[in-house]
Amino acid sequence: MNQGSDHQAHHGPFTSGSFGVLAAAHELKAPVSLIRQLALELGDTALTASQKQLVERVVLTSERSLRLTEGLSKLARLDDSLLADAFPTEPVNPLLLCQEVARELAPLYQASNRTLTVRPRRTVPMVVAHRDLLRRILLGFADNALHYAHSNTAVTFTVRQVGGAVRISLRDQGPVLTRRMLRQAAAVAHVAGRPQGSGLGLVLAERFARAMNGHTGTICHRGIGGGMTFYVTMQPSVQLPLL
Repeated sequence: MNQGSDHQAHHGPFTSGSFGVLAAAHELKAPVSLIRQLALELGDTALTASQKQLVERVVLTSERSLRLTEGLSKLARLDDSLLADAFPTEPVNPLLLCQEVARELAPLYQASNRTLTVRPRRTVPMVVAHRDLLRRILLGFADNALHYAHSNTAVTFTVRQVGGAVRISLRDQGPVLTRRMLRQAAAVAHVAGRPQGSGLGLVLAERFARAMNGHTGTICHRGIGGGMTFYVTMQPSVQLPLL
């Protein structure tokens, strides 16, 4: 492979057949929620600037953990054949969803000296998706990028048409994952080489994408800036693009 070229891989690395952590996720939700609530109450007391910053980090980190446990709960419902119709699809504006996720995670990115942006475009191709599942995919990508993107750089969402599909991608400027590392992410909820990233979030993203007839993938950037792009490819809606 040319050292200066990008490497693209489709959804294979993110699939996983065993989710024994589901029960543990339900057990963890209550204490994590309590930690968040206690931190919020502590933040209302008289604290120094540095103490307030630490409390804010606790709140933001607990909210990130809650997103993962909620994602696992969604996955359990997807795997239940009796609830197969619980996640109906509809036309969704992916650009607005990217902007919503960017606003939600802005405080967490700011606390880590990073920014999360959305590349604007004049026309927006609609996609067929379950809005909350697609939102959780984008949250998983952004959570994963948070800890390894280089400081003072932007992590960017982009929406574009690729062939007859719509690709929603997130580009960072962190270390590159090898194909071997991506395969390891399929076996365990951990991304080797990016130890603070959420391999679990990527596994969830792939399962959610497949439930909507989509798939996830990666692009390893070998050129200037380096880094990774994580993307989800979705089917376009028959509705006309929004102006």
